[in-house]
Amino acid sequence: MLLYDFKQAPNPRRVRIFLAEKGLSVPLEQVDIFQRVNRQPPFLAKNPLGGIPVLELDDGTCIAESVAISRYFEALHPEPPLFGRDPREQALIEMWNRRVELVLLNAIGMVWGHGSPLTAKVVQQIPENVEPNRKRAAQFLELLDRELGTRAFVAGDRISIADISALCAIDFATMVQIVPDPELKNVARWHAAMSARPSASA
Repeated sequence: MLLYDFKQAPNPRRVRIFLAEKGLSVPLEQVDIFQRVNRQPPFLAKNPLGGIPVLELDDGTCIAESVAISRYFEALHPEPPLFGRDPREQALIEMWNRRVELVLLNAIGMVWGHGSPLTAKVVQQIPENVEPNRKRAAQFLELLDRELGTRAFVAGDRISIADISALCAIDFATMVQIVPDPELKNVARWHAAMSARPSASA
């Protein structure tokens, strides 16, 4: 088993944190996306979309997408349950994880793709996409702050994949100068607690 990884990207980090929360260790191989290694035929044979991370199993099966990889490990190692303990909890975690992906991660990705000098060489940038997505990210963080005023974690009273996704999104956002407003006290409390977990440094 081998996990294709890139240390600077948020999606591979989601898997590394997930594995750390499970107490699991998987061999890693770094794939330099800035050198376009993930766009070369050998890697595209593993994931035709070229995205990182990819988990290659011993039988040659390749599983892409961070949540799909995490679900694979959840099925193999159900404790602690990071996708929920019962149908209600599982649905709430799925709901919040999708919200984090579809709004926060997407908005940050658009700012990164269309506004960072690091991506200018590999993406046809549309600068007009940057500010609207900065606003989308800020609005979602305000929503998240209100929600975190009612519970300890993003989707309930226990850590889940939704917290891992949100932590990776918020930490990566600093690369494009998106930082939560200091007035968002609940986000700050949650972020400090998540960052203090040993898994955050995975």
